[in-house]
Amino acid sequence: MEQINEKESKLPFVSVIISTYNRAQYIGITIDSFLKQSYSSDSYEIIVCDNHSPDDTKRVIDSYKNKENGKVRYLFEKRQGMHYARNYAARHAKGDLLYFTDDDTIADVHLLREIVQVFQNKKVGCASGRILPKWECTPPKWVEKYCLNALLSLNDLGKATEIYAYDPGVFGCHEAIRKDVFFQVGGFHPDLIGSGAGVGDGETGMNEDVKALGYCFAYVGTSVIYHMIPPRRMTQKYLNQRFEYNGNSECYLQYRKKPFTKKELPGKIVRYLLEFVFTETKTLYQWSIGEMSLRFVPAVFYYYAARIKYDLQIIKNGKFRRFVENNDWF
Repeated sequence: MEQINEKESKLPFVSVIISTYNRAQYIGITIDSFLKQSYSSDSYEIIVCDNHSPDDTKRVIDSYKNKENGKVRYLFEKRQGMHYARNYAARHAKGDLLYFTDDDTIADVHLLREIVQVFQNKKVGCASGRILPKWECTPPKWVEKYCLNALLSLNDLGKATEIYAYDPGVFGCHEAIRKDVFFQVGGFHPDLIGSGAGVGDGETGMNEDVKALGYCFAYVGTSVIYHMIPPRRMTQKYLNQRFEYNGNSECYLQYRKKPFTKKELPGKIVRYLLEFVFTETKTLYQWSIGEMSLRFVPAVFYYYAARIKYDLQIIKNGKFRRFVENNDWF
């Protein structure tokens, strides 16, 4: 890690990209927070890409048409999938920097002003900052103790600015990236499709591609966004789904790194079962000494069940296998 030396320079134009699906109750809050940025109004745009929402999302976004001199642009992506929406919006973006966020976030007023500074360092390809929770109700103790991390797409490494040679936790709800780098790596990998379980490694995989090009990652602690956490994300059901998604994501990543054959599949399943027994045993031990919650016991089951199902689908379903192998998401 190394400290950033910030210098004054001409402000880069930033395209704020918000992909949205079925979040009419939240999207207006997110848009409003970006309209209030302390960053020069002439130096950024807001693009909201509707991923074929069946609710009132379009009506909410349309209400901004005649506000702020048309600063908010509406796009529609019929293909279901957050990666389709983000990549489609990027193709229509005017900015030298692309800033991605979700439709359930609230930006600090200085978010853009703070995060753009780090890109004066030409080694930096991608940047993020603090992602803090905005609880909609008081969270259970187990959530506060064990889930203030990637399980809720949160990241708090303090208020400093640092550069890393690896991804320090750059999530798609708070991610700035050079536009040329974004297109060079081929955009976002598959992620969420509608309200179903994740099917790929999303921004994590894209960030690995950025790293492979030799770029660094920046964490800007003064660039802050708040992630709205509804009650449904503080439940056992959500935890299980998150572990299932993580299992799918890891299978997607591993198959792309090293494809396997039908003959090799039984051996992989045996390894999963052995790892499952070891991990559950470890989880129970950690619980017995007060370092883990029993809620993670079923979650671990969902993770390994997902891995087995995913690999089986890769072998048995040619269409799905081609989906995993695809490299062109534009």
